[in-house]
Amino acid sequence: MKKKAYLILFENFEELEAVAPLDILRRGGVETLAVSASDNLLVRGRNGIILSADTTLAAIDTIPDALIIPGGPGVFEAAKDARIMELVRKCREGGSLVCAICAAPTLLAKAGITEGKKLTSHFSVRDKFGDNWTDAAVMSDGALITSQGAGTAVEFGLEILSALEGNKCAFDVAKAVCLNKFQPSC
Repeated sequence: MKKKAYLILFENFEELEAVAPLDILRRGGVETLAVSASDNLLVRGRNGIILSADTTLAAIDTIPDALIIPGGPGVFEAAKDARIMELVRKCREGGSLVCAICAAPTLLAKAGITEGKKLTSHFSVRDKFGDNWTDAAVMSDGALITSQGAGTAVEFGLEILSALEGNKCAFDVAKAVCLNKFQPSC
């Protein structure tokens, strides 16, 4: 059965951190839906780029194999959305991968799912994680995958793909996009 991933879009998300994993996962055959946190399918990123979501948070009724949350300045407002927080918890409880990049690991911490897990994030929020924080570009700790920011977004997407579809699939996609140095950690 085809794996499914949801990528949450909210106002002021970081565009590269959304588009890169979305593209990588779709190239790897994962059914990946961009999910708007609002009722509007058009969502404006931090740099004014508007993406069209596939569906809305209100319309989804299943738990995916992976949940992906981009960063950007809007993540702090997104962390106040009870529906997003509930989806994060349900995914964690259901054994899904929960993936966050840039400042989005702070949302996961607020949801209470990072305790005892090694993770990485943008350097501007590293102090929120104490000894659990690592300087890795991408960190995989069980079903939790985190990454530092826009510059690591392709590698982040490949790490998620590797966890869902295996190293060969991730290597094949990395080769297709000319990222020959990809080394998955899972």
